[in-house]
Amino acid sequence: MAANVERRAFIGAAGAVVAAGAMAPKAQAQAAAGQGIKIVGIATSPRKGKSTAAAVQACLDAAKAAGPNIEIELIDLGGLSIPGQVAAGQPLFPGQTDDFPALVPKLADPKVAGIIVGSPTYFANMSYLCKAFLDRCIAFRKKGMALSDKVAGVVAVGGARNGGQELVIRSIQTALMCQEMIIVGDGRPSTRIGAMLVSAGGDISKDEAGLATATNLGRRVAEVALKRKGSPS
Repeated sequence: MAANVERRAFIGAAGAVVAAGAMAPKAQAQAAAGQGIKIVGIATSPRKGKSTAAAVQACLDAAKAAGPNIEIELIDLGGLSIPGQVAAGQPLFPGQTDDFPALVPKLADPKVAGIIVGSPTYFANMSYLCKAFLDRCIAFRKKGMALSDKVAGVVAVGGARNGGQELVIRSIQTALMCQEMIIVGDGRPSTRIGAMLVSAGGDISKDEAGLATATNLGRRVAEVALKRKGSPS
């Protein structure tokens, strides 16, 4: 608990400082004008409330610090049932539940301007829960591309610095591109494809370099989402 509080304090301070100097004047004006947006984070680890959820929350904290009138929400898929076979038109197994339909209105909400997807790194790729979630997002393609033009960022957590996080990010980005989403990386000063963190025994609080990429990603998603909100549809 103490480590989590320390992480929040670190990210909150870092996000506020970076956002104050880097946020575009146009985006600030849009936020000040009351054009509120929502950024949603999806943690796709089967282990609820662990390092992936903490990494996504770090991104969301930085997104919220990017300007006023930004609402954030973390959706932790750990413990939920997201049956992947439904995406292929197959029925639920006997006794199987399905929590995905409850997520559809949350993500399709017009106020949601940005979505950040986070996954742990398993054998240099995304978790099975992340893949099932992305497959089930075919529902949005059937609903008039409801995720189209929403801004998307990806964060990956691994057990080592070179544990396959880049492959995870690329794989998730590819799926999100099929939804006509606007994909962004982690932004300046690092300007990489996404946020990459190392979890040491389930703790990301000591990975300052990785947390910096999470801060950059959250801020970048918010900035681009604000600009999109103020642009003609």
